[in-house]
Amino acid sequence: MFTQDYLLQRLFVKGEVSNCKYHSSGHIYFTLKDSRGTISCVMFAGSRSGLSFRMSEGQQVIVGGNVDVYERDGKYQLYAKQILLDGNGQLYEKYELLKRELEEEGLFSGEYKRPVPRFIRTLGVVTADTGAAVRDIIQIAGRRNPYVQIVLYPAIVQGEAAVSSIVKGIRALERFGVDAMIVGRGGGSIEDLWAFNERAVAQAVFDCSVPVISAVGHETDTTIIDFVADLRAPTPSAAAELAVADIREILGELEAFRSVFERLMRHRLEEERSRVLHMELRLKVVNPSGRIREKKMAALAAEERLQERMERILVQKRHELAIYIEKMKGLSPLEKLNQGYAYAEDEKGKNIRSVEQVTKGQLVSIRVKDGRIDTAVLGVERLTADVHYRWDQENENG
Repeated sequence: MFTQDYLLQRLFVKGEVSNCKYHSSGHIYFTLKDSRGTISCVMFAGSRSGLSFRMSEGQQVIVGGNVDVYERDGKYQLYAKQILLDGNGQLYEKYELLKRELEEEGLFSGEYKRPVPRFIRTLGVVTADTGAAVRDIIQIAGRRNPYVQIVLYPAIVQGEAAVSSIVKGIRALERFGVDAMIVGRGGGSIEDLWAFNERAVAQAVFDCSVPVISAVGHETDTTIIDFVADLRAPTPSAAAELAVADIREILGELEAFRSVFERLMRHRLEEERSRVLHMELRLKVVNPSGRIREKKMAALAAEERLQERMERILVQKRHELAIYIEKMKGLSPLEKLNQGYAYAEDEKGKNIRSVEQVTKGQLVSIRVKDGRIDTAVLGVERLTADVHYRWDQENENG
């Protein structure tokens, strides 16, 4: 009868979850109850795609499936194919679905997140102009740095018009050219915060060229734009602290930098003074005038050594020249003539060294030390060896 009844093959039952058990096989066993009764339920592992959250005791859910008999125990039970959270649970499921979609599209990726500038001049705020959130932001930002200009876009943050109002506020402040932007509101129920879970708002935050800080609700509240924004703040007050640097800290850092700079400058000046003094001492030791005097003395000494050496060389060369002169005198024909010898040559100027070179009647020139004698050969007499010897002896004896 159960399998033949069309209504029991596809129905939805609403109730509270109890006795929920996740089996190691992947099946889920639980009981669905209300004020009037209970029904046993099971979701097999193959149907787990119809469950987008983890079931727990006390949850109000809507279970879709079919009713059939469990023959071993002889009782009917609900075989779940789909389980939805009831009431707020439906919103939560919608939230989880959009979160998965945006994450798969890459809107949560860290590579797209821009750093919030540390020192900003203008801070944009998209929130209600009458809520506690804007008052907290103005108070904390003014206390931290009164020189930061706050530009408020009074957006509608709850209701049907909230989504378009928030998107317009983000785009308007982006065109205005603020340095950073806070988008958020104070706490509330999930319905009150739902505008910040819509795709249009998340896409506007992602497309914004200005770094966006999300500040929606209290610390425990998490919305979709918290994952898309460049930085998440747990509260609007914390967002103001993250966006606006404390001027007292800045002045303290500047003072610390000034002290460090002065200390480094004093240290550098002392080093330079020491270096200058050291160079003065070195300059005195290696005074150019002293070195010039040393070079002059060295040049004079070298000049004296050069002159002495040149004189020694000249004396030596004069002595050698005298020796060469004496040797040349010994070989000079004029010296021979001065010693009483004569030099005979024929009419062609050729030296006559033998009687074989002349004939009787031939003209001969005889050179002596003080001139030349032109004569003719009257006769030629060849000397024998004995005559030669006697002639040589007579010459040696004078």
